[in-house]
Amino acid sequence: MERIGDDMMFEEILSRLPAKVVCQFKCVCKQWCYELSTPKFVLIHTRRVSNLLQKKLLSLNENTIFVDDIVYGNLEVDTRKVVTFPYDVEPSFLIIIGSFNGLILLCIRRTDANELVLWNPTTRWFKLISDDYFSHYFGRHDDTGGMYVDEHNDLKVLHINCFAGAVTARVYSRHNDSWRKLSFLKGCLFGSSFYSWSHGIYSGKTIYFTVSNYWIPPGECNIVAFDVISESFSILRFPERIQAPWHCCSIF
Repeated sequence: MERIGDDMMFEEILSRLPAKVVCQFKCVCKQWCYELSTPKFVLIHTRRVSNLLQKKLLSLNENTIFVDDIVYGNLEVDTRKVVTFPYDVEPSFLIIIGSFNGLILLCIRRTDANELVLWNPTTRWFKLISDDYFSHYFGRHDDTGGMYVDEHNDLKVLHINCFAGAVTARVYSRHNDSWRKLSFLKGCLFGSSFYSWSHGIYSGKTIYFTVSNYWIPPGECNIVAFDVISESFSILRFPERIQAPWHCCSIF
């Protein structure tokens, strides 16, 4: 054990174990509890978990929160489990905004002020990250966001709010435990109630959103890209539909 060293033990061995087993190892001693709770270990562990072929599906109904296993793309019905949210609130008042490496970003809709929560349903870890800004009503199409890890291994939460025709983009730093406002695209009308935002999709250091207008003009679709390195927004051209004879089509 002395030859292995702590770095090898925690970063290369214990980080490959399931989340429930890691929680059990926290009871070994105070040092292990500390090492297995550091942001560095959590980041390494979540990255390894994200590469597994077994995923989790979280679903909400009015009274219950379910977690199902997805193995090789197939839903394992017999493995369904009921989990409890860390706050005393009905699941019907929860809105899922995004997910990243086992973490779920949720909004708690309350009568006085809404709250934003980071939650890991597997390890039961959670953190309230909302501040005084979160006083507007969260609608399904009014708020969106995503999560990412920057070059300094800091977990960031991107939150986009559309209210009164304006788009406000803010980013949360887990390391600093604070929010910072970002510059959004000037001159666009994506904050209008005519537009609907999708959830963010993280791919290749970029979070993508589809912004659709179903009213005036109907059928307008846009792609908003957020570069996690420069923390800047851009608009991508939405691919046009191509009419082609059936004998020219192929699957690849």
